[in-house]
Amino acid sequence: MTTLFSPTRTIEVESVAGSTWLRAQSIKMRILDLVCVVVAVAGAHLLRFGTEDVTVAGGDTELSYFTLSIVLVITWTAVLEFGGTRDRKVLGTGTEEYKRVAVSSLWLFGALAVVSYVFQLQTARGYVSVALPLGVALILAVRYAQRRALHKSRLTGQNLHHVLLIGAPNNVNHLSEKLNQHIVSGYKPVAALLTESGLPVRDDVRVLGSAPDVDMVIDSIAESGADTVAVCGGAKLDPAFLRQLGWALSARDVGMIMAPALTDISGPRIHMQPVAGLPLIHVTTPKLSGMKAFAKRALDICLSSILLILLALPMTIIAIMVKLDSPGSALFYQERIGKGGQSFRMIKFRSMRSDAETLLEAFQAQSQESVIFFKMKDDPRVTRLGAWIRRYSIDELPQLINVLNGTMSLVGPRPQVAREVEMYDFASVRRLLVQPGMTGLWQVSGRNDLSLEESIRLDLYYVENWSLAQDLVILFRTAKAVVGKDGAY
Repeated sequence: MTTLFSPTRTIEVESVAGSTWLRAQSIKMRILDLVCVVVAVAGAHLLRFGTEDVTVAGGDTELSYFTLSIVLVITWTAVLEFGGTRDRKVLGTGTEEYKRVAVSSLWLFGALAVVSYVFQLQTARGYVSVALPLGVALILAVRYAQRRALHKSRLTGQNLHHVLLIGAPNNVNHLSEKLNQHIVSGYKPVAALLTESGLPVRDDVRVLGSAPDVDMVIDSIAESGADTVAVCGGAKLDPAFLRQLGWALSARDVGMIMAPALTDISGPRIHMQPVAGLPLIHVTTPKLSGMKAFAKRALDICLSSILLILLALPMTIIAIMVKLDSPGSALFYQERIGKGGQSFRMIKFRSMRSDAETLLEAFQAQSQESVIFFKMKDDPRVTRLGAWIRRYSIDELPQLINVLNGTMSLVGPRPQVAREVEMYDFASVRRLLVQPGMTGLWQVSGRNDLSLEESIRLDLYYVENWSLAQDLVILFRTAKAVVGKDGAY
């Protein structure tokens, strides 16, 4: 039993050493990491030396590669442990977990190079060049598979942190909605304590009280079974209360989260700086200029050139098939609005009748869908072949020419026609701050099945949180979305 002291009374509760699923996940991760490291090091030894027990050349130190391999396995496993690769804060979401695995491994082999230099050991480069990339690749692949399994289990209500929310009703509703929308992150709101009256709270969150004090929070944890407390941004709480609450939760080993009133902000943009005992949060906006712009453009030129060369023959065949399928040109040109509001001619394989544009307004009037991002299921203007090439996004391939000439990028918000851009509100105009793309964040997050608001929100998230790593992830996910055909029409 652990004794907790509050300003009004002493409470005895059972000590919570952590969620059972979290401990099981950590143990499983340690075992699999060890297996990956052993396979990588043993594989490097066998590929370089076979079954011979060779001695490291150079210096006065006698060290066999068999001994070095054992030391490397033990050290690598320890580095992964102390490098924070299994920290609960990075487990199951984001890229930080993968980054820590790669950085910890690179530090280890950097240290190996330094030791080899100091003691004049001529460590075989073939041994190191196999062990490092093979080990990192295996660990990352296994971690990815573990994360997928964890996400699937969370979708069924397992392996979740149960969260007690504290804040005003509107803040509680907002945070609860966001956490439930992304349940794979592992946080499930189960109850709430309100700091003020106002709007009703969501039906799936029990309200256990209002005007909370430390005693009420502790009682609510026991009643709801929560293992995490989230204080919503904007909650009118005394700093002394938060400090005492932190002590009480720490003694019980219950997690405490401060959720600021910030939305759609990625991790790299947030920096915490302690000033006079206050945790000040700095929020930066990434600017796509300088070397970042050069790197993105270089990626566009290299990939679009390679793809155009590889797909030249298939694209020629598709063009002939489009021409034979229905009257009209094989290619369709349309004026779209790009970066900074500049217009350009976007190229596609024609997938509709040649008079499709003249019929557009009539179909928009009949449809209940938004004019912005207008799409129709079973659009009668689409040709027989057009339905097939749209399903697999083959009609977009000629836009690789747009990417190569700089009017588009591989990744970015989809370009729209002038009449749609004219309907933009103040926030939506920010889509025009970056180059439009062949694919984007909303295309790999649901494609045409998303609502207008969600599509624009994802585009704005991309603009506000751009990174080259995110572009590479979107390109990878694009292939998966195209093959899956979900939301394509």
